Amino acid sequence: MGEDAPLSGVRVVSFAWVGVGPQGVKYLSCWGATVVRVESHRRPDMARLMLPYKDGVAKVDNQPWFADLNASAYGVSIDLNRHSGLDIAWRLIRWADVLVESFTPGTMQKWDLDYSSVSKIRPDIIYLSTSQTGGTGPLARFSGFGVHAAAMAGFTHLTGWPDRAPTPVPMAFSDPLAARFVAIAILSALEYRRRTGQGQYLEVSQWETSLQHLAPVIMDYMVNGRSMVRSGNSLPYAAPHNVYPCRGDDRWCAIAVFDDTQWKAFCKLVDQEWTKDPKFSSLLLRKKNESELDALVSEWTINHTAEEVETSMQAVGVPCHVVSTIKDCFEDPQIRHRGFLRKLKHSVMGYHTYHLHGFKLSKVDGTWRAGPALGEHNEYVFKGLLGMTDDEIADALIEGGITTEADLPEVKAVI
Repeated sequence: MGEDAPLSGVRVVSFAWVGVGPQGVKYLSCWGATVVRVESHRRPDMARLMLPYKDGVAKVDNQPWFADLNASAYGVSIDLNRHSGLDIAWRLIRWADVLVESFTPGTMQKWDLDYSSVSKIRPDIIYLSTSQTGGTGPLARFSGFGVHAAAMAGFTHLTGWPDRAPTPVPMAFSDPLAARFVAIAILSALEYRRRTGQGQYLEVSQWETSLQHLAPVIMDYMVNGRSMVRSGNSLPYAAPHNVYPCRGDDRWCAIAVFDDTQWKAFCKLVDQEWTKDPKFSSLLLRKKNESELDALVSEWTINHTAEEVETSMQAVGVPCHVVSTIKDCFEDPQIRHRGFLRKLKHSVMGYHTYHLHGFKLSKVDGTWRAGPALGEHNEYVFKGLLGMTDDEIADALIEGGITTEADLPEVKAVI
């Protein structure tokens, strides 16, 4: 994609690591922005050290999730604790329109790379910081990951069954939520600068952005004093509403009946005598007898494949879908038709699958390159983008400001 890219000409230097920052920046790089991702061999991004590795081989350039998070970015390796590495960082800042960092608040300040210092040199810079709880307040220095933010925001408390302990969301749930705020904040600031010429400081709290997605629950507490509790798969205004076992090994389908029209269609389809029982004749009664109803629905679904249940229910207007495994998602014809998954060739791992964004633009496809190996684009960035001479690069290598594989500690998976 060339000059017709919506973000063509936008230059980003990213000191962000692990999940939120790189995911947010990926929206920019894949729609035309030139993104330089700063790393160091002496302290690789933790995402490079997480399982799984390609072919089970633990190497910093063998982690497909990291590559996906940083798709279409250029990767450089510098050590900010060395004078020459810090000098290169400042060259990148002078080159960039946008700076993104996701360290614990105060970390950038120790290198004099905080907004106060940078804005003196680049008053028009758009500087975004994202952290667990925000840069100020009693918990500002709290460092953590998405699983912690999900717990802090209340998702963990609401996940599970009422008679059991909370069930942790099995992923860094706040990361993809906060990443979208990172992207839209930067886009808004770019538009503001286009109109006014002024840069600004942006701060994204992963905790606060996650809370946005529980707005109805929070409002219910504020207005009515009700605190939502775990309810399994039950919903107050639908029955049946659950996942039900189907024929096959660990196969399930999700069924949701919201009104009497859907209930009548459901009853006609399953054609079972129990559907005529008065105890199920209204939503109120179905909720009252929900455990019995779920057991009866399960007795019917277990005799059919999940695909059969989905197809037949949808045909009569009852919301229903297979509970997809990862394999199901990869093979789903809708996902394939939309081109959401795409194979790109990584310089070390070869071809593997990347996920695109959940939206399309009408005129351009996007700039899709495999994520960078550690320090893969040093020469291109230092010479091509920053105009450094061979002697300057050699001096930085000698001083240790530019890191190499010789600086890499033994790689051990952290998760």
